[in-house]
Amino acid sequence: ATGTMGEVPEGSPQAPLAVLSKVELRVSCKHLLDRDTLNKSDPCVLLLMQSQGQWMEVDRSEVIKSNLNPVFAKIFTVDYYFEEVQKLRFEVYDSHGHAEVGTHDDDFLGGMECTVGQVSSCPLTPGSPAGTIPWLTPLASQIVAQKRVTKPLFLKYGKFAGKSTITVISEEISGNNGYVELAFRAKKLDDKDLFSKSDPFLEIYRIDDDRSEQLVYRTEVVKNNLSPIWEPFKVSLNSLCSCEEKRKLRCVVWDYDSRGKHDFIGEFFTTFEEMQKAMGENKVQWDCMNPKYKLKKRNYKNSGVVVLLDLKIHRVYSFLDYIMGGCQIHFTVAIDFTASNGDPRNSCSLHYINPYQPNEYLKALVAVGEICQDYDSDKKFSALGFGARIPPKYEVSHDFAINFNPDNDECEGIQGVVESYQSCLPKIQLYGPTNVAPIISKVARVAADEERTKEASQYFILLILTDGVVTDMADTREAIVRASYLPMSIIIVGVGNADFTDMQILDGDDGVLRSPKGEPVLRDIVQFVPFREFKNASPTALAKCVLAEVPKQVVEYYSYKAFPPRCPQTRNAPDANLGSPQ
Repeated sequence: ATGTMGEVPEGSPQAPLAVLSKVELRVSCKHLLDRDTLNKSDPCVLLLMQSQGQWMEVDRSEVIKSNLNPVFAKIFTVDYYFEEVQKLRFEVYDSHGHAEVGTHDDDFLGGMECTVGQVSSCPLTPGSPAGTIPWLTPLASQIVAQKRVTKPLFLKYGKFAGKSTITVISEEISGNNGYVELAFRAKKLDDKDLFSKSDPFLEIYRIDDDRSEQLVYRTEVVKNNLSPIWEPFKVSLNSLCSCEEKRKLRCVVWDYDSRGKHDFIGEFFTTFEEMQKAMGENKVQWDCMNPKYKLKKRNYKNSGVVVLLDLKIHRVYSFLDYIMGGCQIHFTVAIDFTASNGDPRNSCSLHYINPYQPNEYLKALVAVGEICQDYDSDKKFSALGFGARIPPKYEVSHDFAINFNPDNDECEGIQGVVESYQSCLPKIQLYGPTNVAPIISKVARVAADEERTKEASQYFILLILTDGVVTDMADTREAIVRASYLPMSIIIVGVGNADFTDMQILDGDDGVLRSPKGEPVLRDIVQFVPFREFKNASPTALAKCVLAEVPKQVVEYYSYKAFPPRCPQTRNAPDANLGSPQ
């Protein structure tokens, strides 16, 4: 369940790196090699990222037909970690159909390697499909730092790909919190074709402060139609206008040509502020103008009209938006009191209370609980136990309150949980088996009641501390699948030196967790960590690791339910600053 939050190296207690921000990368090329006999090359760019010494394809651009100077509409998005050198590789291929991209050396038009953020002088890594090439120099491309990087493309064996160059433009989108959905059509466009009607497509460019233009979106081509209706599309507010409503946008309509020589039909200028007039039942339209015709033709009116049929703004909320809106994090701890822990009176027991040194249960409880209590206004934690015989009848229970108050299992803060834990040990008999499904289901029932409020008011975190593999694995998987539809996350910390291999199945990293009947989880809500990996680390390292995914899980749940923050700091329409609330 580490997702994109980074991985913990084997044998290291380091917590996953937090994503500093996301970075959008725009790619263009010039003077590409011409691999085709009759037409020009049909280029496509592959983005690869290095992970544990291996190059993995992250994404690929669209194919641009018959063009040696392509500007790709595809925007690559990568997570940016300030603390980490992240190596990227861009490879350009002449495509003969999407499935065949990157399969033949003959189609390789060149590659370039760089880092996302920091200057790197790391040794070259062989193993490219096109061979070892000297793409990375001691002055490696600092994409984030330089904003714009232009480098030559290399073929295999260090050979220059003629005069070919690749340009990568980066933009941080850490402040972006939404996207917009646009639906355009045009009417009565000029006919540029001799024997048929024009094949129009629309391009939108953002004009930056330095007057350069960045391609935001390119629509599909509508064949043989002077009044095309283009498919609706979504772009981030950051891409469209840098989250500034008054930033100028240039929109261009072209007549598509299969040889890459598209005919200019017309253009118009607008802003996101003006576009917003198309919200609701309203529509906005612009004259599509050809400046040359305007100068030459006395009665020239336009080369057609472009209409914005609809505009929808979609706000993307962050974890902080929900917390600042009043969402409380309710923390429940469940402690394993099975006999395999050893007699608490024996110093070898995992439950032994040493007056000078807290045991592993207490260390894990305090490390995680101290973070969670800052997000819970009443600072009251539910504390449960499982796998013990409890008074008065000394029957086995798998979901008892460790304060022995069945009507109120909450303790006052972390210290209250610690005191209840220590006072309950002499009163119970450690037994078994290790069944955790009852406690997951118990918390899920409370979360289900909360869900019915249809508000982002409470999210539940269940911390399970156990010394062994769960006995009721089938029931646990079923309970987790049910819980994935509710406002809750589950953190399991393995205490002691047992073999926890079978517990990894509950953590969705290696695949999707499924119920015994085959139903997949809606969300990955389980994080499993063996405490021994953090035995010699600071308490904060464990807390960072197990809680790293909680913000993402909170946002995923409320996004799935379409629940906004209870007190979102938004207006009916975004103002000139479309960033997150402070």
